[in-house]
Amino acid sequence: MNSEEEFYDAVTGFDSDNSSGDFSEANHKVTEMLDLDPHQSNRTGKHNGETEIQENGIKRHRTSLPAPMFSRSDFSVWSILKKCIGLELSKITMPIVFNEPLSFLQRITEYMEHIYLINKACSNADPLERMQAVAAFAVSAVASQWERTGKPFNPLLGETYELTREDLGFRFISEQVSHHPPISAFYSEGLNKDFIFHGSIYPKLKFWGKSIEAEPRGTITLELLKHNEAYTWTNPTCCVHNVIIGKLWLEQYGTVEIVNHSTGDKCVLNFKPCGLFGKELHRVEGYIQDKNRKKLCVIYGKWTECLWCTDPTTYETYKKNEKRGGEQKKLKPVRVRVH
Repeated sequence: MNSEEEFYDAVTGFDSDNSSGDFSEANHKVTEMLDLDPHQSNRTGKHNGETEIQENGIKRHRTSLPAPMFSRSDFSVWSILKKCIGLELSKITMPIVFNEPLSFLQRITEYMEHIYLINKACSNADPLERMQAVAAFAVSAVASQWERTGKPFNPLLGETYELTREDLGFRFISEQVSHHPPISAFYSEGLNKDFIFHGSIYPKLKFWGKSIEAEPRGTITLELLKHNEAYTWTNPTCCVHNVIIGKLWLEQYGTVEIVNHSTGDKCVLNFKPCGLFGKELHRVEGYIQDKNRKKLCVIYGKWTECLWCTDPTTYETYKKNEKRGGEQKKLKPVRVRVH
């Protein structure tokens, strides 16, 4: 294997002179914070921070990770990243301080955090309202990334992760199907056989000096079996700013098209970039159109909060009054919670 084809995960040390001491101290702090007493873990039902326990025959899933994140405030990463500008991050040896204590396969399961939106789409007889619920579910997949600036660990080739939630009515399995390029595939289905959710994710990462950009690749598919419908889309581009200096912050931007292949309906969502003064930060705006390209409704809101839906005529009047600075009439939208 030549040097151009080599693939690196994370390293446990740093190239700077004082890195080894800093990392050892951080590792020692993590050890102190974890409960490593096996006798204590047997009594409390916890092990290494996990909170999945059996109590009176009821299973409880953990609410916190088994290990804390390392603090990035004590590390200087410029000596490592200054030679990586414009390169693909999958070929760069990254310091472990950039990672959060989760595998990427585990991170994918967060797509199911708002599964009630899928249930809402399955139970709705109106195709327009089903598309609204599916659009909100697609946006909710990125809502969990708000203030999540850590990079998940790269899984090994063939590694799998499985999650079954009887309380939420689904089972989920993900697998690392390619190591270089890193590609993760997932499959989920409802325990009541009402939906199938599957896809593959191939994030192409690039470092641009002050920011890290993740360009999504791979198609996501949601099948509503009761209605014999299949929806497909691709996630927006994600960018983490102030990697070297300043407070880390994250934005999503780009166009997401959700297509109903059974009816021909399409939802076009524009994740707006932050802009110079941050006015458009987190904003999402788009519309749903039928197969004849007639706009049926307008969707707007923030991917960190919620989405609203209203008819196109009302929304255009609202935007015109907003530009003129006139008195605004309250819209009567449909609220779809995404976070």
